[in-house]
Amino acid sequence: MATDSHNSWDARASAHSLYGFTDLPTIHERGAVVLTHGKGPYVYDVTGREYLDANSGLWNMVAGFDHPGLTEAAQAQYARFPGYHAFFGRMSDQTVMLSERLIEVSPFERGKVFYTNSGSEANDTLVKMMWFLGRAEGHPERRKILTRVNGYHGVTAVSASMTGKPYNALFGLPLPGFIHLTCPHYWREGRPGETEAAFTARMARELEETIIREGPDTIAAFVAEPVMGAGGVIPPSEGYFQAVQPVLRRYGIPLVADEVICGFGRTGTVWGSENYDFVPDAIISSKNLTAGFFPMGAVILGPELSDRLQAASEAAEEFPHGFTASGHPVGCAIALKAIDVILNEGLIENVRALTPRFEAGLARIAEKPNIGEWRGKGLMGAVEAVADKETKTPFAGHLSVSERIANACTDVGLICRPLGQAVVLCPPFIMTEGQMDEMFDKLDHALDTVFAEVG
Repeated sequence: MATDSHNSWDARASAHSLYGFTDLPTIHERGAVVLTHGKGPYVYDVTGREYLDANSGLWNMVAGFDHPGLTEAAQAQYARFPGYHAFFGRMSDQTVMLSERLIEVSPFERGKVFYTNSGSEANDTLVKMMWFLGRAEGHPERRKILTRVNGYHGVTAVSASMTGKPYNALFGLPLPGFIHLTCPHYWREGRPGETEAAFTARMARELEETIIREGPDTIAAFVAEPVMGAGGVIPPSEGYFQAVQPVLRRYGIPLVADEVICGFGRTGTVWGSENYDFVPDAIISSKNLTAGFFPMGAVILGPELSDRLQAASEAAEEFPHGFTASGHPVGCAIALKAIDVILNEGLIENVRALTPRFEAGLARIAEKPNIGEWRGKGLMGAVEAVADKETKTPFAGHLSVSERIANACTDVGLICRPLGQAVVLCPPFIMTEGQMDEMFDKLDHALDTVFAEVG
């Protein structure tokens, strides 16, 4: 519960901090959780209380909160060369090496990398690249961006316009030219009697009809997460990318994989797109890129877009875009180490090994009368609460069911994330079987508590 003391940590937090993406009634009632440190997959608050963080911080602390190799990589680079930019033909050696490594582990035989400070900035940068190309190639009208309802691509004005979430209307977004197609969530969006194959075919038809209606020469790119993350962990319907990619190719529209959440192991492969057997034209990376130890994003361009952007930049004598901390040497050193940790220290293998146990735990939870669906891929999953399982009817919004579940989890020492009427789990890659069992035991207890209150 929130304390009345003006000197308490939660009171101090509320006095001077503006909360983002936070349920403010919960803060008023319960106060903020102020954390001091972490060990492995656990974090600890100012009272010393331990929480199993089943959200990996914000999807990204996949190697845990105290990985010594990542800390040492940061310390060594700070001692050697603590900061620089990537402007004017100057960049650190770490930046050069990271670009080489990213292309090496990408699905591209060659390409180029542009660095940002977040996934939001990377998506924003990708859009500016597409607009830059359109004008340079004589098609200034080629500006529209296609995404999907419930897709999440960031919070800058441009990336929030890409994001298909209703809260962006509070900012007067999306900007003109950002078009949101149907969310490819068969369980929720499928019509009565419609098979999954028919649903996928309908998604492809909708895409083509939208392209024709808007005009193929006005569309700059189609951007999609392999698995929708902040939309509630929504895998695409069966065959989705195999259905939409030929449509995009037919009209010369690039397919960009937003791998901010899926990339570097979350789904059990290096890239989420590998799980769905498609090669995009560009990749957006962040989060796991540095295992959460440094704010960084990257736009990874495949061969065709690299060549086109290089030609356009040479014609203009520069690509006039960048950030002060783009390609930061410390961030790049950490990213190089993080990639090594994920790929060579057994983390991605652990994701694969734990996935069956993770899926079995989700399936057990979904047996509850008020859980309508479990869904997921690799170590990202969700269970969706419903008032009626048969009709898939959600709980009334005023009940704030998912927020209640998250709060009940916090009460028993588990951090998870409410998204809509779903509860999302995306544990660190270092989880043990025992810790996974602990996670599901605590979630099970929290669900029973809340459903007893609202049932």
